[in-house]
Amino acid sequence: MPSNAEAPPPPTPLRVPVADSHTHLDMQSGTVEEGLAKAASVGVTTVVQVGCDVKGSRWAAETAAAHDAVHATVALHPNEAPRIVHGDPDGWSRQGARKAGGSGALDEALAEIDRLAALPQVRGVGETGLDHFRTGPDGKDAQERSFRAHIEMAKRHGKALVIHDRDAHADVLRILKEEGAPERTVFHCYSGDAAMAEICARAGYYMSFAGNMTFKNAQPLRDALAVAPLELVLVETDAPFLTPAPYRGRPNAPYLIPVTVRAMAAVRGVNEDVLATAISANTARAFDY
Repeated sequence: MPSNAEAPPPPTPLRVPVADSHTHLDMQSGTVEEGLAKAASVGVTTVVQVGCDVKGSRWAAETAAAHDAVHATVALHPNEAPRIVHGDPDGWSRQGARKAGGSGALDEALAEIDRLAALPQVRGVGETGLDHFRTGPDGKDAQERSFRAHIEMAKRHGKALVIHDRDAHADVLRILKEEGAPERTVFHCYSGDAAMAEICARAGYYMSFAGNMTFKNAQPLRDALAVAPLELVLVETDAPFLTPAPYRGRPNAPYLIPVTVRAMAAVRGVNEDVLATAISANTARAFDY
């Protein structure tokens, strides 16, 4: 993310407030207070702050405890589990070199996520799942073991499960079926096609659409959005990533949610207020707040 790129201008406020169902405030510039105020000024009144490792999950829980507008999720990202087990001697993950900790270190990290997942301000377990884009065959076992542990945790604590699925659709769906998905399961940054959206709809999984649904090459995402049941659709930024067109390549933040909401409304052929009303209710239901 080019930090020197200029932040896009604030969009016209939504008339019906919505929630950003997936954001990383800890990776955005400015203070949390500034980010929340800027978002609220355009009708984005709630955000779900997502943890990706132990440190980030602790931060998410602390931030949600301090701000009524923030709910937390906690997890080890799918790419974090192999890093804990196998280490990262050459720093390929852009997180600095790390020593291998073995399966014991993964157990310790999962135990801390489990402790955090019990907190009342933590509304979800995630982002967890599978990422076949960044993790090679040697890391798949750790990734899958971590995913199964997170599914169990979400069910035991009665929290939403937030899924990261990159180039791994069939395996993610298979493991959810094998383990039994939690009552509330969210596919963050939905990346499947219309056929997969129909599978998710039958299972009652929520599909959260991000700024990449506005990209020129994203017709499969728009096709998926067109068939997804309205009561299962969420919106997110995944900020600072996936800034919607026409601001692609510039830093993303929750205040840009209206840009994506309007693009989604156009795909669905509905008034933006109708879509915003549905998204607002869906997000509250998905994360039980």
